[in-house]
Amino acid sequence: MKKINIFIGLSALALNANAQSGTSRPNVIYILMDDLGFGDIGCCGQQKIETPHIDQLRNNGMLFTQHYSGSPVSAPARCVLMTGLHSGHTQIRANDEMAYRGAVNSHDSMFVHKELEGQYPLKANAMTIGRMMQNAGYTTGCYGKWGLGNPGSEGTPNKQGFDRFYGYNCQRQAHTYYPPFLYKNEDRVYLSNQVRDPHTTKLDKGADPYDKASYAKYTQKEYANDLIFDELLDFVEQNREKPFFLMWTTPLPHVSLQAPDKWVEYYVKKFGDEKPYTGTAGYMPCRYPHATYAAMISYFDEQIGKLIEKLKTDNLYENTIIVFTSDNGPTFNGGSDSPWFNSGGPFKSEYGWGKCFLHEGGIRVPAIFTWPGKIKKGTESNHICSFQDMMPTLADIAGISCPQTDGISILPTLLGNEKKQKEHKYLYWEYPDPKIGLKAIRMGKWKGIITDIRKGNTQMQLFDLDNDLRELHDVAPQHPDIIKKFEQLMKESHTEPENPKFRF
Repeated sequence: MKKINIFIGLSALALNANAQSGTSRPNVIYILMDDLGFGDIGCCGQQKIETPHIDQLRNNGMLFTQHYSGSPVSAPARCVLMTGLHSGHTQIRANDEMAYRGAVNSHDSMFVHKELEGQYPLKANAMTIGRMMQNAGYTTGCYGKWGLGNPGSEGTPNKQGFDRFYGYNCQRQAHTYYPPFLYKNEDRVYLSNQVRDPHTTKLDKGADPYDKASYAKYTQKEYANDLIFDELLDFVEQNREKPFFLMWTTPLPHVSLQAPDKWVEYYVKKFGDEKPYTGTAGYMPCRYPHATYAAMISYFDEQIGKLIEKLKTDNLYENTIIVFTSDNGPTFNGGSDSPWFNSGGPFKSEYGWGKCFLHEGGIRVPAIFTWPGKIKKGTESNHICSFQDMMPTLADIAGISCPQTDGISILPTLLGNEKKQKEHKYLYWEYPDPKIGLKAIRMGKWKGIITDIRKGNTQMQLFDLDNDLRELHDVAPQHPDIIKKFEQLMKESHTEPENPKFRF
């Protein structure tokens, strides 16, 4: 093994951790699933979906039970993760498809006009987690879904700190797993798939919804997640001799419901026959919606197992940190059935409680960290942390000074030094959804939420999470002093965003 390189700015804690091992800087793999609920994996209580490789990560590392996403939907959650700033300070605070460009929701139009793709972009030279790791000497790669800058803008992955990118630039393109193209760095790579608009491609007129053959057109030649995984493995292979930072931002299990037949058939046998999903709640129809949702998660779990096997074969595993989490809670549309799977785990997950909302089911996500020889196996932490903590944590691990963020390094907790762990005074979220508008704050056991801000509501609800995880009993009338304090903290935590769409 190589001797450790000591960098100026390395914290005493990180220095001690690495110096004792005598190893080089660790590789870092950050796995971000899309719309995976807290209860969607076996080690967090899932009874129907099998996730043996993710469960093994938990057995080999530390599970955080109070880890939060930065937002309840894709783009703003990723922006918090990428910049280390909470959603009251970030540039991107909601999904913005920039509809002024034209037919941005038409997949036929996007195929012809790439300027219609993508979401509102990060600013040029933003200090992202990718750029920070580049500055630390890491080769960086992002594989999966982006959503932080349209093609040609300053917000694309290669312009925001990633040496390599392969996957979906645009979130709307990721609504189908058989897209006509993906991106390799800045360039489109065309696939052997036809354009199938996931929101307008319905069952043929007169088709029998119980006949599997009626759904044949929704399965095409090239499954995007296979291609993304192959490119990801190639990145690992090419960087075996130097430290790398790999972000695996899979779109799974975000709907549309599409998975390889092997896994779908496995769960059809396990669950039995079921009512088809015919597209009534958006996205593509699916003959076996429960089986396919489970198949998407188990398929990805299988890929995680293959990646770990690759790391072990190449003698990289012992010097690699793996982080596993999700961008927000479970969804409610496209044929998904969060209540049937108990996807929220201990939290409510139906519409109004999971994705798109700031209740626990929408923002508290599973988080597993493994680091052989450093993180004690099979451990669990109730430390309250969030996406903005990842930049300072990785800065400590990489041995560099962290840019200014809203985060706190959780390295002490990871290494079992809880007494040295600093804690957040509070966590804050705002989500300027165009129809609703939400704000929330978490301090200790208390959770304050203001909903329906767009409709003129200013009343805050208050929940005691120690005794009411499902947030069913509003105790605000009994604690006016806490409400007053939270209202003031919310004001202090908000800066006015440049994009008018993100303003309340």
